[in-house]
Amino acid sequence: MDDLTYPDVGATRQRPLPPGYRYVHYRTRLGPVDFRRAADAVLSFDFFRAAGERVEASQPRAAAGVTVTSEVHLGPLLLLRAPCRVVWTQVSGDRAGFAYGTLPGHPARGEESFVVTREADGVWFTITSFSRPARWTMAVAGPVAPLLQRLYARVRARALRRRLR
Repeated sequence: MDDLTYPDVGATRQRPLPPGYRYVHYRTRLGPVDFRRAADAVLSFDFFRAAGERVEASQPRAAAGVTVTSEVHLGPLLLLRAPCRVVWTQVSGDRAGFAYGTLPGHPARGEESFVVTREADGVWFTITSFSRPARWTMAVAGPVAPLLQRLYARVRARALRRRLR
């Protein structure tokens, strides 16, 4: 995993998040949905597709070392291309998810995790990320970038919720 563009590999799993980055932590209740279906939708990258992203992955399920490139389009216009590599996965009991780290060509440097948990009041979905700009497009966004990242976390969570109904 030498080509990851940041040194703090695995930090979304270990906490605390490393200093010097922008952070996003978004947690939402999916409701009384089937945990296994939610875990499968996350681990198969299906929730990206449900959010309208085009996804290419070197394997059909998240596992350490799998490369994932997601693209966000507006009609024929490519808005964002984000190459990443899965750096950790977890599937145990009431918790399932993964994190991927940025590769060269990604507009940011950092890591993002996607985890579903089964709790007494239903299934929850959590997105945690730390990042800093790698390209001018992210640098220009300045303090608005975390707001956009948080908004997109909500889009992904809503898409997952819809997919599970």
